[in-house]
Amino acid sequence: MEAQRWDTMYRSREQVFSGNPNGVLVAEAADLPPGRALDVGCGEGGDALWLARRGWHVTAADVSEVALRRAAATDTATATDVRGSVSWERTDLLTTPPPADAFGLVSVHYFPLRRRPGHTALRGLLNAVAPGGTFLFATHVLTDLPPRQDGGPDPADYYQADDIARLLPQLTGPAWAVEANETRPRVTPAPVGTHHTHDSVLRARRGGGGGSST
Repeated sequence: MEAQRWDTMYRSREQVFSGNPNGVLVAEAADLPPGRALDVGCGEGGDALWLARRGWHVTAADVSEVALRRAAATDTATATDVRGSVSWERTDLLTTPPPADAFGLVSVHYFPLRRRPGHTALRGLLNAVAPGGTFLFATHVLTDLPPRQDGGPDPADYYQADDIARLLPQLTGPAWAVEANETRPRVTPAPVGTHHTHDSVLRARRGGGGGSST
């Protein structure tokens, strides 16, 4: 059902997103040494291709086959400089966790990560960060989101950066260094039809290692 919903959304427009990388990713990941990265909910691939151009080997995961086909077509048509550096994978990371200790960067931007008992999906994403690697999370602040519609999800049911920062000591063994946990103005225009003016941002480095997974 989730895959169908996202496929329908992407089919509704020839291009949903700008193709540019998210501003938080550019601000927070530009200084990281390249290695292996996981782009969670990669959509049409703007973030994954930006990372690849900076030397990362990227696993770009999304539940929507339509989005992945569109991203892979962009890769083939225009990204000859990074061809082979991105693996486009159709998977639901809410139910199928990524491999543990595998990525120097796990990037989660505007992904619908809903609170669940046991925090299973979040735990899986955190465990995917290799020792010494970085977990980068960005989402819309609650005040920018429309109120709950009848029968629809409640925006308050989804993680904010501060929620995850508080859970880090409980969900994983190694210590984490929280390098950013804040609300900040968006540095790129909001998507058409929305009023997203601020982001909730968390950048945390996992202890136990010296750097990015390669």
